[in-house]
Amino acid sequence: MTSHVYTIHSTLELPLEDVHEFFEDATLPVEIADVEITRRNNTLIVSAVAAEDNISKYTPTAQLKASVTENRIYLDEEEDDDESGPFGGGGPSGAPQWGAFGQQEEEMERPSELVEYACFKGDRETVLQNTALQYPMFEVLCDLARECEKGSLTAVTARDGKLEATRIVDGEDRAATLEVVEDPRENAATNGVNWRDNKFIS
Repeated sequence: MTSHVYTIHSTLELPLEDVHEFFEDATLPVEIADVEITRRNNTLIVSAVAAEDNISKYTPTAQLKASVTENRIYLDEEEDDDESGPFGGGGPSGAPQWGAFGQQEEEMERPSELVEYACFKGDRETVLQNTALQYPMFEVLCDLARECEKGSLTAVTARDGKLEATRIVDGEDRAATLEVVEDPRENAATNGVNWRDNKFIS
């Protein structure tokens, strides 16, 4: 019985270097032989390579899509956290910096670097595209989510005919449940006005 991915919402982001390292040693589902990673400007695409020959080479396989952005990382943030006192920290000597000029000068001197991040953000068609090998590639996305220190992944899938809910937050699996609710569109159809068959409208 086939598996299916119904909904996905992702806010995952992690350093681009970590993404490449993850796929170097990743344990892929049996349906996927390998992945191909390509970059087009500020877009990263991770495409599945089928392990079986039953998928035509002209059939687009599932792919993960992320936007690549640059974030400035301050190398001394951990040191600042350790040295900050009950009054929110101060200057190099421990004294508070009262002048705006002094604060700007201090910030300019802080060592930093630009780090590229891969942001897997959006709903299903934005993050996980194409139908062939879709569910195995969703499993890959879940493994990648467990490597993310920031962001969440929620999804509703079906496996062996059974609905499943997935929720991964800041790299950790969290409890998730499915709730069946009444479709508001059904109420609108019964309680609303049928404008196409109304005797008061000619």
